[in-house]
Amino acid sequence: MELRQLRYFLKAKELLNFTEAANQLNISQSTLSQQIKQLEEEINVPLFNRIGKRITLTEAGLLFSEFAFQSVSRANDGLIMMKDLNNLNVGSLSIGVTYALRNLLTRALILFSEKFPDIKVKIVFGTSTELIDRLNSTELDFVLTFREQADDVHLRYRSLFSSPMTLVVSKNSNIAGRSSISLKEIMDLPLAFPDSGYSTIQFINNLLKLKKLKPNVLVEINDISTLLELVKTGVWNTILTQVSVDDIGLSTIPIQGKNMLREATVISLKDAYQKKAAEAFQNYL
Repeated sequence: MELRQLRYFLKAKELLNFTEAANQLNISQSTLSQQIKQLEEEINVPLFNRIGKRITLTEAGLLFSEFAFQSVSRANDGLIMMKDLNNLNVGSLSIGVTYALRNLLTRALILFSEKFPDIKVKIVFGTSTELIDRLNSTELDFVLTFREQADDVHLRYRSLFSSPMTLVVSKNSNIAGRSSISLKEIMDLPLAFPDSGYSTIQFINNLLKLKKLKPNVLVEINDISTLLELVKTGVWNTILTQVSVDDIGLSTIPIQGKNMLREATVISLKDAYQKKAAEAFQNYL
């Protein structure tokens, strides 16, 4: 059973004349008759009574017409929706983001929503590890996080910008005005670190292990907002990317050395279809 056959049947039902129906459909009468005959053979029941040149609906034809109408109507609705989707008038988007890039995401979301107000956007915060897991299970359309050196071949990476690693201190700290600081100096400071699930701390821990340095970590926490509040007290310090910090109560000091830049990146599944809404949002990013 083909959608085309249902459309032919409905036009013939409307006009009760094969010749006129064929003319309106811009096909030959023989084509129309043949397609309706094939439809009748498939459902094994006549839809029309054929009396000379006249046709009338059978009881089966009357009952079948409601099904045919619903099928064609639903198909037309689907086509309209796909056209709207392609024009970014409807649809949904699920985005994973790490805390450090929340401000970037917020600014892009405002611009995107002004342009495409009917696209529903779901934002999920989490560690890079959590978000990549959800991306792999297709719960997210893409993830906004920092790129790791070891790239997964099944993922697509789109670089946005780089941000330096910094020591974050209270604005009242006696070292707040320094232009830079070494990792070795940081080891003597009381530190509060993000939970090990965050890519930033994984990055730092790998560097410290390589340099055989041991940090004085007194607090470990899985909430970055609370972590920054702790640092503002002046009792603890932390290490984060500069882009993570936008609080007037805090100061950032760039960390000396090579490989102290983190690359903000959009990550998506390489072989999955990328929604037009996802492409548009990434352009705003």
